[in-house]
Amino acid sequence: MNTEPNTPLTRDLAGGIAAPPPERWEEVRARLAVGATDRGMLDVAYAPVDSPIGALLVATTVVGIVRVAFDNEDGDAVLGELAARVSPRVLEAPSRLDAARRELEEYFDGRRTRFGLPVDWQLTAGFRRQVLGATAEIPYGSTGTYTSVATAAGSARAVRAAGTALATNPVPVIVPCHRVLRSDGTIGGYRGGADRKEVLLRHESEHQAP
Repeated sequence: MNTEPNTPLTRDLAGGIAAPPPERWEEVRARLAVGATDRGMLDVAYAPVDSPIGALLVATTVVGIVRVAFDNEDGDAVLGELAARVSPRVLEAPSRLDAARRELEEYFDGRRTRFGLPVDWQLTAGFRRQVLGATAEIPYGSTGTYTSVATAAGSARAVRAAGTALATNPVPVIVPCHRVLRSDGTIGGYRGGADRKEVLLRHESEHQAP
């Protein structure tokens, strides 16, 4: 019997299954995601997506994009919200976000003026959902106002409620709440911060078709 201490075998037996080396974690995550998808155990897939306005956390269901979060938001809190409100079966699965990554890259490169990604609206409802639907119709390079989207949503006097809907938009950039300004033309609030809102507006202004 081998009683020699601290051999690789005894270390593995003592500590359980050895963890894969860091360079293999992505491969392991990919296999987990594929396995979960094949078994119908993955309801929400998410992945980080690089962009000129900072890293985005993008999540999708089988219906469509359900959440886009900026890096000024708490990532753990975002995933917790998805687990609580959509499904606890949430897993990082970058391959499920390939289409979103491609369209976002085209948008930020100035090669896309309208997203073709389906949206899963389950994190919003009622008047807020109507406001975001109206916001989604504002053309690239154009702007609306809080009053105009409230009116389009069916209640011209509910400007404050429209502002709340835009501030809690679960899918910013894709649903372009950055295109909504105050009636006096000032920038207004934004989930990602006013600086990002200005960057997005300037980007669209600079890349409009002649």
